[in-house]
Amino acid sequence: MSHFTTITTQIKDIDALEKACEELRLSLRQGIEARGYGANRHSGEHVIVLKGPYDIAVNRQPDGSYGLTTDWWDGHVEKEVGANYGKLLQLYGVWKTALEATRKGYMVTRQPLKNGSIKVFLSGGPRQ
Repeated sequence: MSHFTTITTQIKDIDALEKACEELRLSLRQGIEARGYGANRHSGEHVIVLKGPYDIAVNRQPDGSYGLTTDWWDGHVEKEVGANYGKLLQLYGVWKTALEATRKGYMVTRQPLKNGSIKVFLSGGPRQ
């Protein structure tokens, strides 16, 4: 019996996802399968390798975004990436913003807030 669950997200930039993974001290790899409960495995174009016993498969969806598939059993994944991928998705958003802003000539700084969110500041602007 498979315990894997797929959540479709708005992830469209693998570079930003990789940066978010690096910040969480996780690796994004290709050519491997995501680990799940027991001997269950799930294929992924990319796999986020977690420190615990399970991983996250990352696969392109029909709309071009990427879905995240993992085995949520026993809270192993939640400890590393947050409930419903909360920490991972937050950092993905921060990195997506930072990469796009930097490409357009902005300087990016960020500030962690007490409630766990991250405030992103853009300054400067496109060079004319």
